[in-house]
Amino acid sequence: MDADDQRLYLIEAGEVAAEYATSTAAAGIGGEDGSLKTPPGWHRIDARIGDGAPAGAIFMSREHTGELWRGEPNDRDLILTRVLTLEGLEPGVNRGPGRDSRARYIYIHGTNHERALGSRASHGCVRMASGDVIDLFDRVAEGDPVVIVSTEAPAVA
Repeated sequence: MDADDQRLYLIEAGEVAAEYATSTAAAGIGGEDGSLKTPPGWHRIDARIGDGAPAGAIFMSREHTGELWRGEPNDRDLILTRVLTLEGLEPGVNRGPGRDSRARYIYIHGTNHERALGSRASHGCVRMASGDVIDLFDRVAEGDPVVIVSTEAPAVA
């Protein structure tokens, strides 16, 4: 995931197999609790949530609410379609007290703000278009590595 370019690259067998537009945090890069920033560094996919749910399925607390977003205007930051939870792997960067990606509920997920993809607009998560997050979800497994890179220098504990 290149936070500077707002692009997620799926690497398979050492080659770029897919590329997706994303939206990371409007507040920038960082792992601090309450910062609303996207955490940098190495992560792993902790859980895959939403397999088989329809595009636009709304999730809260990692559970499908039974509601479906159909494109109507909505200012809320909806978590849609699929959810990939992230576990930080770097103590002091994205893991441990005060800056833990899993404890901060950092996800890769579908969004109702697809027009903002390609720019920093999220509250910390990595947002994707519903069709793209379905494609990615179907190609990754729990435990797969994810790295979030940026030239922006985050504070490290």
